[in-house]
Formats: sequence, C-alpha cells, structure tokens
Amino acid sequence: MPQTFQLIISGQVQGVGFRPFVYQLARKLDLKGSVCNNENGVLILINASRERAVEFLNAVLEKAPEASIVQSHSILETDQLQFDDFQITTSKTLHQIDIPLTPDFAICESCKTEIRDTSDSRFGYPFTTCTNCGPRYAITTKFPFEREHTTVASFQMCASCQEEYSNPADRRFHSQTNSCAECGIRLWLTSASGEPVSVVRSELLKKTSGLISDGNIIAIKNTNGYLLCCDAGNKAVIERLRGKKQRPAKPFALLYPSLERVKNNFELNSAEEQALLSPVAPIVILNPKDEIKGLEQESIAPGLGQLGVMLPSSALLTLLMDELQAPIIATSGNMHGSPIISSEKEAVGKLSEVADYFLHHNLEISFPQDDSVIRFAGEQQIMLRRSRGSAPNYMGRSYSGKKKVLAMGAHLKSSFAFVPNSHTYVSPYFGNLDSYDVSERLKKNIHQFIQLFQTLPEVVLIDSHPQYQSSVLGRELSKVWNAELIPVQHHKAHFASVLGEHGLFDSKEKILGVVWDGTGFGEDAAIWGGEFFSYDNYEMKRLDHFEYVDWLAADKMAKEPRLSLLAMLPEEERGLARGKFSETEWKVYTKMLEGNKLKTSSVGRLFDAVASLLDTVDIASYEGQAAMLLENRAGDCKGDGCIDFLEGVAYETIPSKKLIKNIWKAKEAGVSKAHIAHSFIHTLALAVLKMAKQGGYSIIACSGGVFQNALLVEKLVKLAEKAKADLKFNRILSSNDENVSFGQLAYYQHIKK
Repeated sequence: MPQTFQLIISGQVQGVGFRPFVYQLARKLDLKGSVCNNENGVLILINASRERAVEFLNAVLEKAPEASIVQSHSILETDQLQFDDFQITTSKTLHQIDIPLTPDFAICESCKTEIRDTSDSRFGYPFTTCTNCGPRYAITTKFPFEREHTTVASFQMCASCQEEYSNPADRRFHSQTNSCAECGIRLWLTSASGEPVSVVRSELLKKTSGLISDGNIIAIKNTNGYLLCCDAGNKAVIERLRGKKQRPAKPFALLYPSLERVKNNFELNSAEEQALLSPVAPIVILNPKDEIKGLEQESIAPGLGQLGVMLPSSALLTLLMDELQAPIIATSGNMHGSPIISSEKEAVGKLSEVADYFLHHNLEISFPQDDSVIRFAGEQQIMLRRSRGSAPNYMGRSYSGKKKVLAMGAHLKSSFAFVPNSHTYVSPYFGNLDSYDVSERLKKNIHQFIQLFQTLPEVVLIDSHPQYQSSVLGRELSKVWNAELIPVQHHKAHFASVLGEHGLFDSKEKILGVVWDGTGFGEDAAIWGGEFFSYDNYEMKRLDHFEYVDWLAADKMAKEPRLSLLAMLPEEERGLARGKFSETEWKVYTKMLEGNKLKTSSVGRLFDAVASLLDTVDIASYEGQAAMLLENRAGDCKGDGCIDFLEGVAYETIPSKKLIKNIWKAKEAGVSKAHIAHSFIHTLALAVLKMAKQGGYSIIACSGGVFQNALLVEKLVKLAEKAKADLKFNRILSSNDENVSFGQLAYYQHIKK
C-alpha cells in the first residue's frame, strides 16, 4: 500500500485558484488524496511513493497559478490514510492563521472576453470574476479564503454558477467570488437626490456613459470604493468637480478604455506598459507625446507635464469604458483629505453635493482602498501610493519575531504594519491623520486586523513625535492591551525600510543612509528632513545633515513655500523676498525670525524655497505641489551643461543658505528658470555621491518623500554608475511616509538598542 504524504504550500496561495489547480494536476497524474486551505496556506494529502510525492510537489511549484506567490513548502510522511479519489475538501483551521491576505486582482483577459461576447451567459455582467481575478482583500471578513468568509457570501449561487463551481473542467471551479446576472450583485443608478433613474438593467452602463458625455459628475461604486468620474475633455465639468471636491490644483487620474488608446497619447516604455497591464492595474504617471486632442490637460493636472493613467480594474469599469471609448477623470470618491468612501449611505451623505448621479451596487466592501499609484525613472519603479492590488501583504523577507508587533507609522500618508504570525502585513495608504475620518479609518482597520488574526499586539511601535495622531493612538492602544510601547525616530525608520526591503541588515559593508523629506521629529528636538546616516554591524548613527535654518509658523511653513525661501535666505539677503508678503505679514514673519529657536534641516522645505525663488509657487494648495512643479520645470531644460551650485565648496553639513544664494545669483545673471531647476536637482544628486565618497561608502540607501522625484532618481542612477556605487531605493513600498510603519518594524527587529 502506498504511503501518505502531507504537503504544505505557504505564501499567497489562497484566492488564486491554487486548490483547483492542485486538484486538476493530481487527477491528471492519477493520484489519490485531498487538498484544502488551512491556517498555513494550502494543505495537500496524497497516497504515493516518496519519489512520486516529490515529483508531484515539484510539478506544483513549477506550474503554480500565475497570481500565486509561493514563499515556502514542506513535505513529510504522515499517518497512513485511505483515499478513493482526489477531492477538494472543507478548509481546516486548527491553529492561529499564518497566511498572507490575498490582494485584489484586476479583471483577466478571459473574463473581458466573456463580458464582451453576446453569446456568452456573462455578456454585460459587470461583476464577472474567476479564480484568476476579482476582489479579494476588499471583501475578506475572515480566514481562510472561502466564499462564506467574504461579503460575496450574501449572494446564493444559482444552479448554473453552482455547476461551474463544482465542475473540475470549468475555469470557475472553486471560484469563491463566482456570480452571474441571475444570482449576483445588483447595480442601480440614482440622481443626487436619491431618485431612481428608470432604465433597464442591460442599458445601465450605456445610460451612465451618456450622462458622463453630457457633462455630469457620476459617483461610481467600484469593487474597492467609489470613484468620482467625469468627461476628461470637458473643462467646465472638471473645474466644477475641483470646486465641489475642494481640490483646486492637485492632479486628477485618468481612466483610459484600452492600452492602444494610451499608446496613441503617451510615451510608454516596457516597464510602464507592464505595470498598466498587471493584476494591480495601478495609476501610472506617464509623459504625453504632445498636446492630446480632446483632453483638457491643464485642467486635469495644472502646471504639470505628466498625467496619471490607469486601465479598467474591474468588469464594471471595463464595460463602462467600452461604451465611452474615451478617457475620463476617475478620482477617489471622497472630499479632499478624507478616506475613500465605500458604503451607499456614506456616499450619498457626503457626495450628494459633488455628484450629479450615483451608480451603486450591493456588494459590501470590508476594506476600502484607493488605487495604487506608481511612476518610473527609467526602469526604476517608484511607488507613490501603495494600495489596491499591492496591499496589505509585504511579500519580501519576513520581519516576524517572537513577539506580536504593531507599528503605527507616521502622521501624513499613514499606514500601519502588523506581525501577528510569521508574515508581515503592511496596510494600504490611509492619508493625513489630521482628518478625523482618516484617523477613524486607521483605527477601524487595526481592529479589523486584530479580529481577523485573533491576536493582540505585545509591542506597539510609534513615531518619536509625541503629537503625531498615530503616536497618540499607539500610546492609547498600548495601555488598553498592556503592550510594550517603543518610539522609533522617523528618519531612522525611513532608512530601516530600505535596509529591510533589500535584506541589508546582515551586510558586511557599511551603508550610507540618505533620508530626505519634509518633516520629522529629530533626536535633538529640531525638525529633521535632510539626513545622512551610517549603518554598520546593526548600529545606525546620524552622520550629518543639511544646514539648519529657521522653522517658521509651525505647519504653515509646509504650505507656503515663500516662508521656506525667507528662512533660507542669508539674513543680509532677506529683502529679496519682500515682494512675496504684505506689509503686515513681513513685520510678523521677520519678527518671528528674530526670536526663533526651532530649526530644520528639511530638503522638502529646500525644494519649496527654490520653487518660490523661481516664482513657481508661493502658496501651495496640496502637499508636495512645489516639488512637483519644480521637477516639471526642470524637465523643460534642454541640453546638458548642468551647474553644480556647490562646486568648489568644501562641506560636511550641506550649506543650504549658500545653495540658495548661488541659485539667486544664477537667476539674476539671466540663467533660465528651467536650467536652474534642473541644476538644483543635479546639485542634490552630486551631494549624495560626494558624501558617499568622503565617507568611503559604496552602498547608498535612499528614502523619504524627496526620492519620489524621478529626475533626482535618474541623475543618482547615472552618477552612481560612474562612481561604481550601489544604490538602493524603496521599490515595494513608497519612499514617502507610507514606509515608516514597515521601517519601524524593521528597525525594532534588527537595530541594537
């Protein structure tokens, strides 16, 4: 009689069609046994000789479903069991859950074909999914990933869907999100006042398309939350949306009907094309070929030369775009600064003054998420917002330890990281915790995770800034749970996030950490943001920084680049900024400078100062606007011959005021503003390599929001090649404050205290 072997496959293996795949492979190889989900992933039992069992395991690993990510596997002989055939059995959970949460997957090509085929039973069904695509994390309520553990459970499968689900030869065999027009999710259209729009079900998306074309704003509930949509070629409706959403200048994302249309309008490299077509289906920042006919580019992204573009992530959006055949605005369904909305009640309550119509559906969303956003510097991926399709798993090396850890992250661009088992979970982006709604969403998601994993944290990590809302909440939760509370300095967490992503904690070589951002509470009570660190043998030390300048008017400084310019001008040159202030403002701010004690080394504020100096922007309407506009202006520079504004200057602490003074001189000498902006970024890149050379570093790890600047990254990559330096950037995670939670965790696990 053959032996019985137990195979356990761990990683992203639930909700990706792994069990149907194993079933079909086992039947093909005439093996008897069973497969089920369990707390560790997928559990397979087979009757076979050891040789055949190993052959089967190798075949499973080699041919695993495309959406799966196998992190570990094991095989061992177990008590002999008798099997008459091979079956998919009910999931077994005997211990604490120890598996990744499967992210949402964009609609696959097979499902697209079906919803467009008039002879197919799913023709026009806007919630068509299969084992390879559809919402996963967004609809999860419990583990393991079974239909009854999702919000799709409230839809009873009809006989036809049940037949597909039960048929091993069908592509929807054991597809947990299976549904159709007869038994599935219902879609309906209403006016802003809640009045139903009378239209037959098959005409709903055609009607919605017509309303968009006629200049209306439609709030559309996608499978991850509401989107506010309007015609991207209608300036009046775009400006109306800006006014109602309270978003005067921040760029909007575009939803395109097809890759072909994107290629017609944008320069697209292979990495960008691959990203657009990936299961993540993110917003990708692209360069237009020229002025795009029929697109209001300046209204969509004021002052910017690039546009954020995505392809439909769901059957619903695919069908809508098939009707429209033209790009539309598709921005998060929320008021500016608030989290994305996912419930009908909240959408109507908060967006009825924004949207003219609502397209609702009755699938509950457990975890609402914004669309992920990425850009590229050549082939180097820069994650701008990690959310739908990417979160909440961290699929790199594990940062688990003996204790259960919750890392609370930062205040802006907040996220949390949780280690309840041997896996690391990094939440999607939430936003600015100054917003009560964002803070409540963060809190709710933390409690949802604790419920999902049935685990309370034993350690809570917080930012060392005592007034960050994430730190305040972390202190409260640590008391409730009687958990150890540990603060981690903001910029050290940034540095640790890159070391963690690249597995560099065991490096035999010392590493230079370059962390540049807007703000972070420093260990000397100054506002850090232009830092150089050294990592060597599990110790992290601050080496140097940008010159300290005055921090003015608290948070107002981050919103008014003119204040950064005033603070960074040498005292004898401050009059150069006089024209940017009223008489009263000038008296107030110059008085503040006389007695100011708070200092900053922030490179984010340095970007602001240069943007103001070049008359690009003096008062910003959204975070990062000055830096984005400055990068855009730098992109207008034609030709080489960049100026090093610190050429010949010997320094350890980078002299910000000298840099500003030299830029002013170049402006007065008639150098073009585009050339100055380009040269400023070039000077910063040179400074990184100079610091590395002075300290004898060959590995350079860069993090912080400043490194979302593609031009800076491109320049660093070119300079590093010449210098034979090894550059490391955040790639899985955003370089901005979204990575702080993961960095706190990595720091806690590896740095000697």
